[in-house]
Amino acid sequence: MEIHQLRYLCAIVDTGSFSRAAEHCHVAQPSLSQQISKLEDELGTRLFDRLGRAVRLNDAGRAFLPHARAVLHQTELARSEVDGSRRDTRGSISVGVIPTIAPYYLPRRIAAFARRFPEATVRIVEETTPVLVESLRSVAIDIAILSLPLKHREFDMVPLLTERMYAALPPNHARAHARSISLRELRDERFVLLRDGHCFRGIALAACQRARLDPRVAFESGQFSSLLGMVAAGVGVSLVPEMAIDRGVACRYVPVSEPQAARTIVAARLKGRSFSRVQQAFMENLGRSA
Repeated sequence: MEIHQLRYLCAIVDTGSFSRAAEHCHVAQPSLSQQISKLEDELGTRLFDRLGRAVRLNDAGRAFLPHARAVLHQTELARSEVDGSRRDTRGSISVGVIPTIAPYYLPRRIAAFARRFPEATVRIVEETTPVLVESLRSVAIDIAILSLPLKHREFDMVPLLTERMYAALPPNHARAHARSISLRELRDERFVLLRDGHCFRGIALAACQRARLDPRVAFESGQFSSLLGMVAAGVGVSLVPEMAIDRGVACRYVPVSEPQAARTIVAARLKGRSFSRVQQAFMENLGRSA
């Protein structure tokens, strides 16, 4: 039994003929007649008395008609509910983000999104990459904002931006006013770096490894602000992404010359996951300049 068969049956009753019903349903009359015959075959009884050009429901048809109309009504209600959900601007979204991105990239974009969807609810979870990956898998969050590399085939990833890596140097450093600096030039320095668990530490160490530099780590922290304070005090040098540059701290920031010294930020979502209008709009909003 098919929905369109029920729709054809009701159209015949409402218009009084097969031809007018076919015209109303925008279908050829032979096709409509064939579908009604299939419905009758499935039910094991005729639904209409065909009296020349006239057609009318028989007893079986009159018994079946209220159920057909009820099914069509419920189908329309379901369609309206789904459409309303798709268009609803009052939905919610849960977003995971790593700490080395959250305070720099998100605030203005969330503010811009809130202006467009003032009734939407946005929940932000700040965690390390492994925790956010598991949260995506368990559907505890809808989107995760992470940095590459990510070796997880079950996610769709949308690139948001690629940013350069900078050397943060004490103001009296010999290369503090250079236009760029190679990592090899820092081989005799002490480093202050993010501690294990933060993906940017891995990115920084991978860049150093490619430059054949084994950094001597003098201090570790979970916050760029702490690293920059140590650099300003002369404890060592550091490597930071462009968005973490803080001109209010007494450091000098020099672009690292190696082209691979960069990080790419992506928005990740579970493959096959359907999104509401609010969730999709937030995803699109992430890529806009705020």
